[in-house]
Amino acid sequence: MINSSASSHDAAVAIAGARAGADVVRTLYGRRLTRIDKGAGDFATAADVDAERAILEVIRAARPDDAVLGEEGGQQGAADAARQWLVDPLCGTLNYAVGNMLVAVNVALREGAAAVADPFSGEVFFTDGETAWGRRDGTDDVLLAPTSATRLVDVNLDPPFPSAPRFRAVDLLAHPGFAENFRPRVVSTTLALAWVAAGKRAAYVTDGGDLSRSVHFAAGIALCRAAGCVVTGIDGAPVGGPGRGLVAAADEETHGLLMSMVRSRT
Repeated sequence: MINSSASSHDAAVAIAGARAGADVVRTLYGRRLTRIDKGAGDFATAADVDAERAILEVIRAARPDDAVLGEEGGQQGAADAARQWLVDPLCGTLNYAVGNMLVAVNVALREGAAAVADPFSGEVFFTDGETAWGRRDGTDDVLLAPTSATRLVDVNLDPPFPSAPRFRAVDLLAHPGFAENFRPRVVSTTLALAWVAAGKRAAYVTDGGDLSRSVHFAAGIALCRAAGCVVTGIDGAPVGGPGRGLVAAADEETHGLLMSMVRSRT
């Protein structure tokens, strides 16, 4: 399944970390959790903090010399380290806080292995950096196969909107061609990126800067790339270079349709 021993081990670390975080998120679900204000309407909960702690324990035990950037704990180790893990312990905190189970736990080695866990379905989507797989307890691993058959496109409508007024995601939904070709979904978690890789979504669109090193997006981008999706910025430029935001599509046709709509609105 995975040729490189090193990347295989890194994938195992990513999976173990994501599962450890998912266990915490699932255990604390439904409890009244104090909100930790982070400003600009953003907040964390004890579930975010405890899940990140559980993930870091896994990484430190397996890779003690690696640096880590965590959503809650910030940078640990050199920011320019050759090996850096990007950790988002609970993507979809607002969903979670109001009793919505649409959340994800993201763990990614920059430019390497990654895993995204769904705490409530029990699914883990993972990659060694070359191939992407899905795993559910009690079943064999399944190679992720992107497809646009669902025609469902997830659009992130959460602020900030750095490309406005030139590009607004909400304007994409108002494009006549969107309704002719797709159906919108807004789950407000990067679990939707894993769903593009797994064929559960045709595409995902969000505004933003360079998202390649974002704790929120790195794992999902890695999955999509390894699964063979088309991944660019909203301007069509490569993510991790000049590209801003993200358009991740199951195939070239879907990506081309979305890009034509984005360009016509800008």
